[in-house]
Amino acid sequence: MNLIDAPGTAEADWRAWPGLRDLPALDFAGWRRVAVVAAHPDDEVLGAGGLLAALAGLGAHVRLVAVTDGEASHPHLDPAGVAATRIAETRAALRHLAPCEVVRLGMPDAGVDAADLAARLDGLVRGFDACLAPWEHDAHRDHEAAGRAALDAGAGQGVPVLRFPIWAWHWARPADPRVPWDRARRVPLTAAVRDRKEAAIGCFASQLGTILPPETVAHFTRDHEVFLL
Repeated sequence: MNLIDAPGTAEADWRAWPGLRDLPALDFAGWRRVAVVAAHPDDEVLGAGGLLAALAGLGAHVRLVAVTDGEASHPHLDPAGVAATRIAETRAALRHLAPCEVVRLGMPDAGVDAADLAARLDGLVRGFDACLAPWEHDAHRDHEAAGRAALDAGAGQGVPVLRFPIWAWHWARPADPRVPWDRARRVPLTAAVRDRKEAAIGCFASQLGTILPPETVAHFTRDHEVFLL
């Protein structure tokens, strides 16, 4: 059994852990151009939706690089139909958060090649103040490939890359030594931003209740988000 399929950590355990509340705040006030890399539709909303909404309030330009269209999330359905649904869900979700320039790469869901993606990201992050991407140790193949590719592209362009955990909130535990908490930063979310993020998450009807059951969604409706430097 892999880490994602194993029983997970309850959100109540995370909320009770003072380690999250004590994380240093992330300073993003100077960001004016930010790229966010999403391995699948909904990654950017779950992991960074609150920060995207905050950046929109600052007038920052956000470029969403959609690596795949998530067509493999329902193997028993027509991939093209699943992709169309998930693209539409993302479009609806972003209306709650921030205007984004969207670049779709159309790479194969469940088959993202990190080296190929890094080469394609190179020009897409050039000149940006920061890049947000899934954590490269998230225990999901595409998330990890996207994280590694973003780090490679960011290093080549001198762009800092901040990674957001997604599945790690499921398989990790408070104070888990597998997570580099010393490099973690916290983004507090106002009540208004939390409401916008929850509305955005609600747009992903194809994922909710199956791939994203309520106990998983609970990890992403906190009053803060966490990023790893």
